[in-house]
Amino acid sequence: MSYTKSRESLVFDTVLIIVMLLLTVVTVYPFLNILALSFNNAIDSVKGGIYLWPRMPTLANYAEIFNNKNLVTGFQNSILRTVIGTLTNVFCCTMMAYTLSRKDFMARRLFSLMFAVTMYVSGGMIPGYLLIRDLHMFSTFVVYIIPMLLSAWNIIVIRSFIDGLPESLQEAARVDGANDVFIFIRIVLPLCKPVLATMALFVAVSQWNSWFDSYLYNNSRPDLTTLQYELQKMLTTANITPKSATDTIAMNAIAQANRVTPDALKMAMTMVVTAPVLLVYPFLQRYFVTGLTLGAVKS
Repeated sequence: MSYTKSRESLVFDTVLIIVMLLLTVVTVYPFLNILALSFNNAIDSVKGGIYLWPRMPTLANYAEIFNNKNLVTGFQNSILRTVIGTLTNVFCCTMMAYTLSRKDFMARRLFSLMFAVTMYVSGGMIPGYLLIRDLHMFSTFVVYIIPMLLSAWNIIVIRSFIDGLPESLQEAARVDGANDVFIFIRIVLPLCKPVLATMALFVAVSQWNSWFDSYLYNNSRPDLTTLQYELQKMLTTANITPKSATDTIAMNAIAQANRVTPDALKMAMTMVVTAPVLLVYPFLQRYFVTGLTLGAVKS
């Protein structure tokens, strides 16, 4: 009997390992293929046949990217908006969540309902565009920060986490004469590190990947462009198909002269915008489960 169970267990483990290996290959292969193409000679890549390793390794594609002034400016702006936007969003959402968690706040249910409604119903893109225009935030850097200061989802998650903290800690601080600012900064914030790290990662990825606001509000300001917006323009250019044999000859001549092609630049650009997220994610991954579950259950 034990032998049968062991054999069944071995078969199950074998099938499971095979399935997981296949899923791993399917998930990782596109990324490795893009990485290989980004480091391969652009003209040689047109021939095809490159899978996991560059056939003619070169750094020309990346050199072309970092020689582009708009891409360097976009990279700087993307880092700046990600850092500032993440810090301000997390801090403002935490302050609002702390306010809503206070049982002596009379309108906590009303404001909680108002925030929840915004998750299902929005004003739409046109009213948002008109609001940004009326606030005179066109062609300014603050348009990347102010509209994303608050997130209803982040507020609700952080408030749930704060509700799960022992109330005796805040009560003891009030007995000792601490005010709300002291309690928030010295007690609540340090205890909320797991959920704050989780929310910070969500906001940072959202800020880093955002490009539509650059297109809508800052397309006339090259000095305020973002990396993702430049990637979007590059992808649009790479997807343009020649309409005649003359266009094909012209595009090939440009590629031969610059030793790069739109497709090669697209691959290299994809790696540039993906690398920062890949570098940061492993260090914050452990906060996902703790940050989203500790505040979900109250004892």
